[in-house]
Amino acid sequence: MAKRSKREARLRRQRRVRRRVVGTAERPRLCVFRSAKHIYAQVIDDQSGSTLVSASSLTIKSEEGAKVGTAKAVGQAVAEAAKKAGINQVIFDRNGFLYHGRIAAVAEGARDGGLEF
Repeated sequence: MAKRSKREARLRRQRRVRRRVVGTAERPRLCVFRSAKHIYAQVIDDQSGSTLVSASSLTIKSEEGAKVGTAKAVGQAVAEAAKKAGINQVIFDRNGFLYHGRIAAVAEGARDGGLEF
């Protein structure tokens, strides 16, 4: 059996989770993507196939830490934008990434911003 690359393993986890995690209009999906430099968060309604709210570290800079602090700020920003759009509850989709570090910081920031999941 050939060894899977990190990317292939993440995509397998992503597909496995995505079978169950589906965003609706009442409870959309908060999807997080982490690259080497930046982090992106989107609130998605899968039934209509539209992105309702998004935030990324391209526009948000944080003073309290290089990447983890910025990730928490992105979580707070997406929560604030979702609140303005009338969204209070979401389903968290870690997109196949492990729940620690920057992914957990986005979740913590979104919870601090008032989103429930």
